Amino acid sequence: MATTELTRIELNGTKKGAIILANVTEPYGSGTPDVVSIGIALNGEDVEWKTHIPYENIDALIDALKAAKESKK
Repeated sequence: MATTELTRIELNGTKKGAIILANVTEPYGSGTPDVVSIGIALNGEDVEWKTHIPYENIDALIDALKAAKESKK
């Protein structure tokens, strides 16, 4: 398993917090497909929470996040 950071976004409401997106190669063992890992680091370094999203689910996740944002307007 290898992890490559893709981007880092400032976590609103924190002094140093970050949302960290990374590609994880073979996350569940040899031959398993890559996933995007979304991690939250309140101090900007140590990831306290994370989730793995299969690349095939990214478009649906983006749509769901947009709908969630719209519901808060």
